[in-house]
Amino acid sequence: MTHYDYLIVGGGMAADAAARGIRELDEEGTLGILSADTDPPYARPALSKNLWTDRHFPWHRALLRTRESTDADLHLATRVARILPKDQQVVTDRGETFGYQHLLLATGLTPRTLPDTEPGSVIYYRSAEDYRQLMSLSLSRDSFLVIGGGYIGAELAAALVGHGRRVTLVLPGQVLGDTMFPLDAAREYHQRFVDSGVHLICGHRVRRVGRRGPGGNGRWEGVTAILDDGRQLTVDGAVAGLGCVPDAEMARDAGLRVGDGILVDAHLRTSDPSIWAAGDIARYRDAVLGSTRVEHVDNAQTMGRAAGRAMAGDPEPYDYTPYIHSRVLGIDWQGIGQLDPALDTVATPMAGGGRVVAYLRAGRTVGVLLWRVDIGVEIARSLLSRRVSSPADLEAAVRR
Repeated sequence: MTHYDYLIVGGGMAADAAARGIRELDEEGTLGILSADTDPPYARPALSKNLWTDRHFPWHRALLRTRESTDADLHLATRVARILPKDQQVVTDRGETFGYQHLLLATGLTPRTLPDTEPGSVIYYRSAEDYRQLMSLSLSRDSFLVIGGGYIGAELAAALVGHGRRVTLVLPGQVLGDTMFPLDAAREYHQRFVDSGVHLICGHRVRRVGRRGPGGNGRWEGVTAILDDGRQLTVDGAVAGLGCVPDAEMARDAGLRVGDGILVDAHLRTSDPSIWAAGDIARYRDAVLGSTRVEHVDNAQTMGRAAGRAMAGDPEPYDYTPYIHSRVLGIDWQGIGQLDPALDTVATPMAGGGRVVAYLRAGRTVGVLLWRVDIGVEIARSLLSRRVSSPADLEAAVRR
């Protein structure tokens, strides 16, 4: 059995940040990372951003070089099946056992899938292997279906149409972006996709996807999707961004407290004093939002580093409110906190057609959207928890 002072389960950005956080305080302790992925840790945003939009951005630039930076033992293609808290051990699906003094769970998320879909007909976009599969398909095929109008679905549709492909995007909402943005911003966002050549089918869901073929050459000839109104769409490839669920079953089986993620305290420690959790999987107490779980890169990196430092003895509590950003088809936006258009909103226009939007709960700002505005996320952060009652109040706060 191999034993580590610090053992991290998961190989994403939270795991990388945690390893670096540990090394900030402890340069000597033994450190192991067990990752189910076949790729070493990489910058996940590149999968829907730089690798599509920047032809001078090769794959190796997305690699985080965790092993080189932290001297961690990196075990790839290693899936942990069980945690044995009493023994302070984990067991892999191959029967290997690893012991630990401090354990971090950073296992991330599992993509949601369509219930009635032929295996291999849809790429559920999450990993570097998914990127390679979709990029390879896009180099030889022309028409694509993107399922889901959220953050990833929109970026993938923009990426594919930016490569000259014919793209159909199916989403349940009536306006692309209306789950995050006020209606005027969502309409602008929606129209930018239309003007760029994306065919939007709004207010519908994909019920089933099956593979076509084989064609005359004996190869599969794309896929056919059936919508909830019976329409059939025939395309060369289908990719889905339907959201994800926390990969927390192993933690639950180990007796840890779980509820839409693994529950952690102010120091990111779970209900077991030797086990921490960080990243997409961890439900923590945010200074503004209260109990929450966040699925974006800023949270993964910031929380991962904090968890690593906590494992190494740092007493600093964690209550950080993370931000999100995107640039698609020439529209830049950043958000922090809760971006929910069902909340009350106050907006103030900015130069160049941009705007700052405050999302309010009981008169206090719980979220800020910077829409085509380059004023820095720290200004947006400074607005959180402020009372804002009018555009003039918001403008004064922004310019302060």
